[in-house]
Amino acid sequence: MTNELTIRVLVADDHPVVREGLSATINYQPDMEVVGKAADGREAAELFRQHRPNVTLMDLRMPEMDGVTAISAIRAEFPAARILALTTYDGAEDIYQSLHAGAAGYVLKETPMEELLEAIRAVHRGKKYVSAETALKMVQHIDDEKLTARELEVLKHIVAGMSNQEIGTALLITQGTVKTHVTHILTKMAVSGRSQAAIAAVKRGLVHLD
Repeated sequence: MTNELTIRVLVADDHPVVREGLSATINYQPDMEVVGKAADGREAAELFRQHRPNVTLMDLRMPEMDGVTAISAIRAEFPAARILALTTYDGAEDIYQSLHAGAAGYVLKETPMEELLEAIRAVHRGKKYVSAETALKMVQHIDDEKLTARELEVLKHIVAGMSNQEIGTALLITQGTVKTHVTHILTKMAVSGRSQAAIAAVKRGLVHLD
């Protein structure tokens, strides 16, 4: 039965099985209640306005409006909103973007349920919540030398398996310029080749595979 001490939770995830599974587990807790379930970021923002939950679990990869954009939108309208980013991805860029948007914490979907529930309670108490592994990735991300917008474009094409000539044609730049960008990318990412750069780009969340 709901009382003033119950943590009111909004669950936003585009996968029905995940959404319903999380909701069932949360509703089973004596101190929690799910007040809304959203299938995309836009619906999450609308349901937040309706229900004003204490804590929102926000998946980062959703249609219509992604989780980071939804977090930013909700926090812009409700600065005190407490949102916990929930995702299958642990790339440093994903972590950084969600926390920069205003999330109070970041939890992987593979996290044990007890830890997720404790994260919800911690965020409800006004605490920040990140796992030790997530904190390490954040530090590594801060230490990384930032790629320029053009270097990120080149990196995306490298991940797609394109040659320097193909990248040059796509970006309307010379092969020599592409080579220079590739050299800078490898140096900044501290990798020895294009394959390693591609793997690292996906792992760090710099490039997302559709």
